[in-house]
Amino acid sequence: MSTSSRDLIARRSGELFCEDVSLRSLAERFGTPAYVYSQGAILGNYERLRGTLARLPALICYSVKANSHLRILNLLRQAGAGFDVVSGGELARALRAGAAPETIVFSGVGKTQEEIDAGLSAGILMFNVESAGELDLIESRARALNKVGQVSIRVNPDVEADTHPYISTGQMIHKFGVPKDEAPNLYRRATLSLHLKVQGVACHIGSQILEVEPFWKALDEILGIARELAGEGINFKVLDLGGGFGIPYSGESPLDLARLALGLGERLRESSMRLILEPGRSLVANAGALLTRVLYVKRNHRKNFVVVDAGMNDLIRPALYGSYHEIVPVLDRAEEKIKVDVVGPVCESGDFFAHDRDLPSVQPGELLAVLTAGAYGFVLASNYNTRPRPAEILVNGAKAELIRARERVEQLMDGEISASNGGKP
Repeated sequence: MSTSSRDLIARRSGELFCEDVSLRSLAERFGTPAYVYSQGAILGNYERLRGTLARLPALICYSVKANSHLRILNLLRQAGAGFDVVSGGELARALRAGAAPETIVFSGVGKTQEEIDAGLSAGILMFNVESAGELDLIESRARALNKVGQVSIRVNPDVEADTHPYISTGQMIHKFGVPKDEAPNLYRRATLSLHLKVQGVACHIGSQILEVEPFWKALDEILGIARELAGEGINFKVLDLGGGFGIPYSGESPLDLARLALGLGERLRESSMRLILEPGRSLVANAGALLTRVLYVKRNHRKNFVVVDAGMNDLIRPALYGSYHEIVPVLDRAEEKIKVDVVGPVCESGDFFAHDRDLPSVQPGELLAVLTAGAYGFVLASNYNTRPRPAEILVNGAKAELIRARERVEQLMDGEISASNGGKP
């Protein structure tokens, strides 16, 4: 298990701790399954990134979709972060957390009229526009509301990044962005409108990227567009490079942020434009763990199964992407390791956290921690099989606070219409 200074979930005398709080005590206090987050790790990740970018005129806009809990948004806002949102709901969360509208970027390929109206009314920094139709809708709604919509065009730079195909976004086969040869005409249209203001040019090439070269290539592409249009008198204030900074899940070499920043600085040396970056996973993933309890141990002629009380409805990444998460006992075990499948209680063969994983011979009632689960964990949780979503706990030093109570089954039926009670919920 990783015990680097960046990962504040580590062992002390054979027992797993989050900062100064034992995970065993959290399970006793709040039950399982539960997400546990380290405040120190989140803020530490942000400060390290900000320090690495200190020589660049950069605004870090946290990608809310990675983990949208209001407490985490508030922590990052207080630390100086802006926000990247992709829905009206995420916009409402960022504003509820106290974000200044001028630090909010609204991305996403399918913005509705209601979402555009909300962004215009709030006065956000800019919409990252994904199509000609969206640009038209922003203009018409800005005119109707007597507002000026601040926009950038999200360019699809056709840059390949080595990542899972489901989270790759920067090639022509993907739904995102505008082809780079079509973007200049959209900018020319935008500059002619009294209700649109061009802010910058944007791109996003994918998620969980561990090499610096794709980011450099993407920046070269959008810089080329900015320079082309500057020759026509269309000048940009910002360059939005998106996010996608990868992290180690299974011993991979981490993204070299210092080298990345050096290359970005070289490319921006003679530019007055501000750089926007939209990290999500890299700020919160290693700050979180999913705490779960062993229910049963099953064996057949071919497999050993460890059945836990968390399921794919709590953490879907292994089922959805085949993603790797390190899984460790909360109490260190000296037993020889055996190969097991770690599976949940959901009625699907895809309900698994690990296949053929070497683990000590754990017993029912013992606790396991699924690590590096602070990003794309609870935000992707569902109520499949009428399973309540887990609790969320934030640890700060020796203090542990319940920041979201575990759902109750009764809550899941609130609002449903039943024929048995006269059509009333």
